[in-house]
Amino acid sequence: MDEKITTKIGHVAHNDPFDLFDVWFREAKNKEDAYPDAMTLATADAQGRPSARIVLLKDFDPEGFVFYTNYESRKGTQLGENAYAALCFHWKKLERCVRIEGPTNKVSAAESDEYFQSRARGSQIGAWASTQSRPMAGRFDLEKRVAEFTAKFGFGKVPRPDHWGGFRLVPDRIEFWSEGTFRLHDRQLYTRDAEGTGWLVEKLFP
Repeated sequence: MDEKITTKIGHVAHNDPFDLFDVWFREAKNKEDAYPDAMTLATADAQGRPSARIVLLKDFDPEGFVFYTNYESRKGTQLGENAYAALCFHWKKLERCVRIEGPTNKVSAAESDEYFQSRARGSQIGAWASTQSRPMAGRFDLEKRVAEFTAKFGFGKVPRPDHWGGFRLVPDRIEFWSEGTFRLHDRQLYTRDAEGTGWLVEKLFP
């Protein structure tokens, strides 16, 4: 049993959760059938009512985990009211999960601009056309707005809308979970220390 868990965790330095995440994420990209970058994003509004949805991880480093969205969407509005959020990755073939919690902040305008320009033109137009999370009478409403903005920008550069950009979740808690026989799973928790400069590492009961 212990041998299986050790194999699943991987032979990496355990004092830095970003090193371990990098190893697991690269393995997921090699082995999972689709969307290894898909993660559940959980947010809550000012009253504490939670909401969850799937978004895609676009970047990560020791500063945090980055995703992009419409700032006026439901998740964007909730993060404006309550900056704390949680992420959860589930990699079925690897039998692993990673849970991440912490406050969020908007990435810089320059960082959002750079990523926006890397997107397909259709996705750029879509960011302008969709008033995300708001009701529409029918699909034609969206198609009409897509046509309007396609005509507006013609063949020129599509600028990033002010209402669209990135968030970075700055983790203060990261848990790595590996499947175990008889549900005796392996759980390793990293928590920011009091100074915010290092990590406390604990094993948790499954």
